[in-house]
This record gives sequence, C-alpha cells and structure tokens, in this order.
Amino acid sequence: MNKTHIYCVPGLAANIKIFENLQFSKNLYEVHYIEWLVPEYTHEPIEDYAKRMCETITEENVILLGVSFGGIMVQEMSKIIRPKKTILISSVKNSNELPRRLKVAKSTKAYKLFPTKLLSNLEEHVKIYFGDIGKKRMDMYRTYMSMRDEVYLKWAVYNVLHWKQNNNLENILHIHGTSDGVFPVKHIKGYIKIEGGTHVMVITRAKQIVKLIEEEINK
Repeated sequence: MNKTHIYCVPGLAANIKIFENLQFSKNLYEVHYIEWLVPEYTHEPIEDYAKRMCETITEENVILLGVSFGGIMVQEMSKIIRPKKTILISSVKNSNELPRRLKVAKSTKAYKLFPTKLLSNLEEHVKIYFGDIGKKRMDMYRTYMSMRDEVYLKWAVYNVLHWKQNNNLENILHIHGTSDGVFPVKHIKGYIKIEGGTHVMVITRAKQIVKLIEEEINK
C-alpha cells in the first residue's frame, strides 16, 4: 500500500519537537518535518521563501500540515505544489482572522520595536505581543522555540502581520482550539473545534488532533 506523505511546518520560532506527540497510523502515513530556514535577506518575499521550503518535498499529492505561522506558510507552499490537502492547526486562513492587537501592531508599526536582539528573553516578548499564555505554556515555549536567528524573527513577525490573503484557499482543513489565546476563536470561521484547546494544543491534545485529521482524510 502506498503511504500518504505528510509534511509538517512548526509555528513561529518553533522547532519540529512540537510534533513529537502527533502519532499517525504508520501503515498509512509517512511523516516528514520541515525546519525553518534563515531568510536570504530581511525582506525576502514570503512567496520566494515558500518555494525554498518546498524544495525538500519530493513526492506528489502530499499533505501539508502547519501550526500557527506554519499554517500561513503551508498555505503559501500549497500555491506552488498543489497538495492533496492543507491542514492548519491553531492558525488563520486569511488576514481577516488576525486578532485586533496584531492589526494594531501593523497599523502603528509597533512590530518594528520587537526586540529580536534580546533572544534570551524571547519568551517574555512573545507573551507581550501574543498574549498571556501562563507559566506552564511559557515553559513549553522555552523547550520548543529554538529558532532565534534575528533575521528570521524580524522576517517572521513582519509576515504574520502583512500576510496578503483575503480569501480562503480551497481544500483546507482547519482545526482550532476554543481557548486559543494567540488567534482567538471569535475571529475564526469554518473550522473544526477542539473544546478547551489552546494555542499549544498540537502538544497537549495531539491524540485528539490526529484522530480528527485521520477521520477527515479517510472520508
């Protein structure tokens, strides 16, 4: 039996360890992980960056899976390789689903104050920009957020805020937690909800997420 290949992209500044609890049926799926790249230059277009991310994909008819900013990235990648399905976890399908505080950060250009040089305190600054995620969640960020290159961080923050996608793409499966503090569910439409799921539910609710994904794919 030919396996379906799933390519996973983590969230902003995160490493692929965030996927360690996602255990798909091994006889049906083969899972691959794509690490973040350092942008070739500060203002590298997200479209060009997505092309470079696609270079590691050798199979056809794959599934792309992205968490948070990784969800934005796999949507950009899907415009290049035309996957079987694009799966978003704790992410957004268009720029209208961004919360007000991020839209304000864009309009006031407050994002330029993002202190990317203070990498030792990155967790605290993530909390400032993306909401209070609590001590337990912060400990998770310390473990899983290892992409701390300054050029990448500036590039990533800019592209979250300036993502130019007004309409939803086709063939999207969006799974979102009702207690997501980064992308509040009140701004999200057309998704499968996980009751009480937070922005880090890919770690804390992995079994439930896998069950939903496999059920949807096998329909």
